[in-house]
Amino acid sequence: MKFTKKFWIILGLAIAALLVAAKFYGGKVDLPQVDVENVQLRDIVERVSASGKIQPEVEVNITAQVSGQITALPVKEGDAVKAGDLLVQINPDLYEAALNRAEAALNSARSNLASARAQSNQADAQFFAASRSWERTQQLHANGVISQADFDAAEANFRTADATQKSAQETIRSAEFAISSASASVQEARDNLSRTTLTAPQSGTVTALVKEIGESVQGNGFTAGEVVMKVSDLSTMEVNVEVNESDIVRVGLGDMAEIEVDAYLNDVFSGMVTEIGNTALNAGLNGFSMDQVTNFSVKVRLLQESYAHLLAADSSTISPFRPGMSAKVDILTREENQAVSIPIQAVTTRENDDDDGESVLGVFLLIDGKATWTPVTSGIQDNRNIVISSGLDTGAVVITGPYEQVSRSLEDQDAAEISPEETED
Repeated sequence: MKFTKKFWIILGLAIAALLVAAKFYGGKVDLPQVDVENVQLRDIVERVSASGKIQPEVEVNITAQVSGQITALPVKEGDAVKAGDLLVQINPDLYEAALNRAEAALNSARSNLASARAQSNQADAQFFAASRSWERTQQLHANGVISQADFDAAEANFRTADATQKSAQETIRSAEFAISSASASVQEARDNLSRTTLTAPQSGTVTALVKEIGESVQGNGFTAGEVVMKVSDLSTMEVNVEVNESDIVRVGLGDMAEIEVDAYLNDVFSGMVTEIGNTALNAGLNGFSMDQVTNFSVKVRLLQESYAHLLAADSSTISPFRPGMSAKVDILTREENQAVSIPIQAVTTRENDDDDGESVLGVFLLIDGKATWTPVTSGIQDNRNIVISSGLDTGAVVITGPYEQVSRSLEDQDAAEISPEETED
């Protein structure tokens, strides 16, 4: 087969084009592209985040201590009350009758005591006469004037008088005990009668009204009765949040907090930790429940100066918050100003061959186009950045991503280049 001149010319041009392409593209190696950021000085605030509900710091359940029907309820939900104001009146008829019976029993006991004392006086007189007669009988018997039978009869009469006197004294003691018992019954009946009137133990606002006029309530002086209403001090509110066991060790009394309330999306309120639970919430009477997350209760007080602007428009409002509102709390546990820091995603671990394969914390620095592994010591962190206590200086270029490369595939002295997006920024 003969090839024409035109064929050889076309073939030569194709080979030349391939050689040129091979020269410019064939030897080029695709380097991994990475995201970088300079090590900077930042103000880092460590936070513990949790969610919870707003509640009054002081809230009292008004419970019935006696049973009966509600005959008066002069307040309604939302009313402001002062300490000592009437809240609930329970029908007192049965307790007034019980007090009258107890007072009658007390008077009867006092009458019995008077009778016992009169009998004691009579027994004393009889004993006096019997003792004198017994003395004379003993003398006459010694002189042989009376018979043995008369002597024995006189001794029996003396002993009977002595026993009668002692019995009369014991009757007095029994009557005194009966008076004490009757007095206690009177006091109990009087207390029960007073419990039919429920007054406000503190100034505050009626935040819940469970019962209405005409309804019956069950009460017991020894156990908690039915809740009739709740009186809360709305001037001081708090957020009750649940903090996980891994974070609770970093929370301390007096720590400041930033609070976001769902009802006020454009405001961030200030708070302070006032109470930290010592026992986990999943603890029961029979020990800890192993199938529940271990959380601890933390109470954060809302500082009034942070929401004073919400009260300016309506001076009659005690608090802009209502019990049960949802809130998110960031507790500020620790803070470092102008600390050497980098993005959290830049920190990773690698096995240390010189130390039995244990993992070492470190970062990759981009130096002369190569990823250089550098061990570091970390400190506190916020939601984005982490403090580097040792191992880095400001200005160094640290590789921050992609995550897969930083966390797994990237190795010391691997060649890398900055991604185009980073270069454009």
